[in-house]
Amino acid sequence: MNNTYILTSESVTEGHPDKVCDFIADSILDACLAGDPSSRVACEVLCKEDQVVLAGEITTKTPVDFQATAREAIREVGYTDPAMPFCWDRVNIVSLISRQSPDIALGVNRETSQSGDQGAGDQGMMFGYATSETPELMPLPILMAHRLAEGLAEDRKSGRVRWLRPDGKSQVSVLYENGKPKKITDVVISSHHDQAVGQAEIREYVLRDLAPRILGGWFDGNIRFYVNPTGSFVVGGPSADCGVTGRKIIVDTYGGAAHHGGGAFSGKDPSKVDRSAAYYCRYVARQVVREGLAERLEIQVAYAIGMADPVSVKVDTFGTGDNGRAEAFVRTFNFRPAHMITSLGLMKPIYRMTTNYGHFGRPGLPWET
Repeated sequence: MNNTYILTSESVTEGHPDKVCDFIADSILDACLAGDPSSRVACEVLCKEDQVVLAGEITTKTPVDFQATAREAIREVGYTDPAMPFCWDRVNIVSLISRQSPDIALGVNRETSQSGDQGAGDQGMMFGYATSETPELMPLPILMAHRLAEGLAEDRKSGRVRWLRPDGKSQVSVLYENGKPKKITDVVISSHHDQAVGQAEIREYVLRDLAPRILGGWFDGNIRFYVNPTGSFVVGGPSADCGVTGRKIIVDTYGGAAHHGGGAFSGKDPSKVDRSAAYYCRYVARQVVREGLAERLEIQVAYAIGMADPVSVKVDTFGTGDNGRAEAFVRTFNFRPAHMITSLGLMKPIYRMTTNYGHFGRPGLPWET
């Protein structure tokens, strides 16, 4: 591994088309869990111009108006301008939702699972990661990218910057030396904006207000800034680009600093180990770093559908600790789905609060305690 390298991570605002879809899916999930904690939900969403498609499999005892839930989610994000194709009360919503396959339920339900316990909702591998480089135990590039994107959203919603619109993206590059972050080298901000504002005013806002306020001690005059590099970002959100659930999996996790198993989070109930095991692995990785067993740690678990015990557990400290001791500590934790779900309280309607600005490194989430 090189002693000096640059790591870049990106984030997006809640008005990004893909995140609009994720938020709709998680809103439908929460609505189901609120009345029936045992709901099985796998909800996918597509948004484009004035069309919204809801698809997937949902088995729940809760009567949920999927279309009304989707419209309210769009309104909350901020797409309320009737002059744009994508507006909460004007979009056409198509629902293609059926019940969960009984073959999957056969392996997941404790009563019918071959393992005699709740089985994994699918095969696959999940990763958890933690690093001591920040107090949040997150990589600095993704942490700063999330904060910049969230800053854009907060300034818009508070009315502090009236020309901001819901869509937006951020990107942060950090120089590392011997595994430690030394400085931010580059920042990219693409801010969706009203037609009346000019490029000079947007750049002034980012360089003189947003960046110094958000980056804090990491801000300096040598950072290269790229603000709305195309020169204009007037048409944004699903009015301009197609959005689909599950396309921001690196934004949702560690910004490329760690591996990813490929499974998305939003719209999935916790019986899907794509979500519950990824959350639990993050929880365990945090404990390893907090115990001082490693400065940086990645955990991989893998499952067979319908089986409770993982088929494998792998631990890597990247040379920052005793791998044997760290692995022994990790193996004291119970990675069976029923335990992970119960111990983290994952059957509660908590998922709308996870959709935006990262599923990890934020206070208030049970796997971050």
